[in-house]
Amino acid sequence: MKKTLKFLKKTISYFIIFWFIIFAILYLTGNKYFFRAVRLTYLQGNTTSNISDAKDFDVNTIKSSKPQDWELHPNYNKAKLSNEFVKELEKYKTAVFLVIKDGKILQEHYWRPYSEKSLTNSFSMAKSLVTLLAQKAIEDGYINSWEQPITDYLPEYKNDPNAQKCTIADLSKMTSGFNWKEDYYFPLNPTSKAYYGKNMDEVILNRKFIQALDTKWKYLSGNTQLLGYIISRATKKTLSEYLSEKFWKPLGMSQDATWTVDHTGGIEKAYCCVSSCARDFAKFGQLYLQKGNWNGKQLIDSTFLEKATHPNSLSPGVYGYGFWMDYTHKYPFYMMKGHLGQYVICLPKQNAIIVRLGESRTKELGEKNKFLTKDIYLYINEIEKY
Repeated sequence: MKKTLKFLKKTISYFIIFWFIIFAILYLTGNKYFFRAVRLTYLQGNTTSNISDAKDFDVNTIKSSKPQDWELHPNYNKAKLSNEFVKELEKYKTAVFLVIKDGKILQEHYWRPYSEKSLTNSFSMAKSLVTLLAQKAIEDGYINSWEQPITDYLPEYKNDPNAQKCTIADLSKMTSGFNWKEDYYFPLNPTSKAYYGKNMDEVILNRKFIQALDTKWKYLSGNTQLLGYIISRATKKTLSEYLSEKFWKPLGMSQDATWTVDHTGGIEKAYCCVSSCARDFAKFGQLYLQKGNWNGKQLIDSTFLEKATHPNSLSPGVYGYGFWMDYTHKYPFYMMKGHLGQYVICLPKQNAIIVRLGESRTKELGEKNKFLTKDIYLYINEIEKY
């Protein structure tokens, strides 16, 4: 018995010492964000971030003004969702499934605890919004053009030879060669540090640009964060203020939204984290289908939208400027896409929009398109029933 107790004491002591050393190393190497990441994920029973986590961070408000309500389609919710389709939606903990047809809400379904007013995390759908803001900054004269060197606004990189070759367009198109690791699950990587840390400057502006070894196109959240820096520096406004001014208010959003920042008074996480409701996210899809025109006013250049929603020359046919797409499918589409299955899918030929928000998605890739997951095609194929 004494030997057992002695062994247990020694084991516990070694265990405590081991973790003390690990914690000390993380703290001393500038990775103290790790503790916050673990507390907000693993200790809550998750393995990654979640769609309701804005409450855990500092945020900026994206202000709305004079809400413009959606019209309901004459056939609103008349076509019943099949049991098989509902099972698939529930399997991946869908929060909302919304279909807009000819500018009116055709299908609208929510799963508890979510409702029409629920604000949930856009995740990387924000990348499309940041691209829109960059285009607006060009139209407003804050930025000269998409081909302007990033070093004009990011002097931190003026001595980086690879950064000197990078244009603002490269950031939106994901063709920059920025040194970044895209990982939403392992807590020790730059994506997690940017998400859970409190000093975005330290995470982003100390990284270098590298020559791509195998491809010139690579999807990286760091690109969009750099684009966010450029927009805020050029306009001298926060991204939240600029988004409110140029889109949130003109589109008549139903309520204020939030955008997560690294700390109070800091910069928005440009690559993610606009929390809004499905009906308001859907208005961006409608704006795209209307070629940037809203109530007779051109909010964004139609020629640019056409370019942004078609593949850029270096992507494998799936990415434009901040948008994903598949024009080989029987129902060609482009989309805003975010982690865990946040989607605003635009189908031009059907004049329709699908919004799906939720807590998870399948990891199975499409049969032909190996960059988009199967659930996306499930939602799109559902449209033929309406």
